[in-house]
Amino acid sequence: MNGFEGLPLWISIPVALLVMLGATLTLIGALGFVQLSSFYDRLHAPTLGASWGTGAIILASSILATYLQQRLVVHELVIGLCVLVTIPVTLMLLGRTALLRDRTENPTALPEKMRNSLDAEDAAQQEQEAEERAKQSSA
Repeated sequence: MNGFEGLPLWISIPVALLVMLGATLTLIGALGFVQLSSFYDRLHAPTLGASWGTGAIILASSILATYLQQRLVVHELVIGLCVLVTIPVTLMLLGRTALLRDRTENPTALPEKMRNSLDAEDAAQQEQEAEERAKQSSA
């Protein structure tokens, strides 16, 4: 039928468990994406779900391909590494971009914690700039 009839249990069980784990984690990430309300909250669920879910599925695929080809399959691991690195970096950049946009255009859209820390950061930055001006004027 599909060529997997002769696959031993010691390969098929871990591969099946890893695929199920990866699919479950990805589903949890997708549900978190739908369930969470703000953009900042929504960044975390898909990052973790996609990263760990993709990692489990790629590990399962790599184990199966290594067994079937009877040699170490590295290209799947490289693809997986690239995916696992780029997902969090991309979402971090999206989060920073949204934060900068909300700071300048609509500070009330920020969560309360971020608004308070924004005020503290602004005060610290203004204090630092005042100290630098004082040093420059005294020099």
